[in-house]
Amino acid sequence: MVFLGTSASAPTARRNPSALLVRRGGERLLFDCGEGTQRQLLRSTVGLVDLEEIFLTHFHADHFLGLPGMLKTFALRARELPLTIYGPPGLNALYDSMRIVFGRLPYPVELAEVRAGDTLDRDGYRLLAFPADHGGNALGYALVEDERPGRFDVELADSLGIPFGPARGLLQKGESVTLDDGSVITPDVVLGEARTGRTIVYTGDTAPSPVVEAIAANADLLIHEATFTCEEASRAEDTQHSTAHDAATIAARAGVRMLALTHISTRYFGSEIAEEARPIFANTVVPRDFDVIEVPFSERGEPALIRLGARPDRDAPPATETPSP
Repeated sequence: MVFLGTSASAPTARRNPSALLVRRGGERLLFDCGEGTQRQLLRSTVGLVDLEEIFLTHFHADHFLGLPGMLKTFALRARELPLTIYGPPGLNALYDSMRIVFGRLPYPVELAEVRAGDTLDRDGYRLLAFPADHGGNALGYALVEDERPGRFDVELADSLGIPFGPARGLLQKGESVTLDDGSVITPDVVLGEARTGRTIVYTGDTAPSPVVEAIAANADLLIHEATFTCEEASRAEDTQHSTAHDAATIAARAGVRMLALTHISTRYFGSEIAEEARPIFANTVVPRDFDVIEVPFSERGEPALIRLGARPDRDAPPATETPSP
């Protein structure tokens, strides 16, 4: 995960509005596209890649205002690769209203309106759209990987006379093989129990929600908004946002491996948000722009926050945040 925008409604000198880039193998999936997202990409080690898919959670300006400029920049670069934009119902109308800004595009754009409960099946994983408690048709997205085959028992395979090469590959893919002596080896003989894939949950903007808690059950990473602290709990409720306390409570109940808090109001330092959340859920981080979270498979270790992991000058000391009054 590359955090390109971690501020709430307004940008600050150190935080851009909402944008999250998920890197999975060679795929690059952008979730939300706040003002200035393309410049954030250009300033990062990622660069302004020809994204193939953009996912919007809802249509408040701080979550989509960077989209017209990015579309126009792609056009100026003579892009030809198709682009698909996903979002809640109303996406087509929003796109039509933005045409006056970016004009005619030389590459195909497909619009896909998704609703809560829709699932997008992919190679090795699926994306689940779920309802966020933020009015209208606001969505969150969960990336859920398929189960993986169990560990291949090399010593047992050796003892059974299974030759190196295609036969072992077929077994690891779940197919039976016949040896030269006519014996049939089924995958369960040499494979351990299936291993779970990873689950990443991104809420977008939301009040504390039992739906989020259910979707995030045992997730590897929950990326939850924390616009306010408890001092502004009534304002959080009025605006259908969450406090750091709310988000940490959801994470603790869901049993996630790591909680990342984002969408931080200009009122606060990130440290203030963390201090409220950590007594409830210890493994809480508050990423800054250009921070990276790596999520390994559970058997390979815990998720890890890499400060400025997507900046070329990542060894420079982090800038000091200055909250607004």
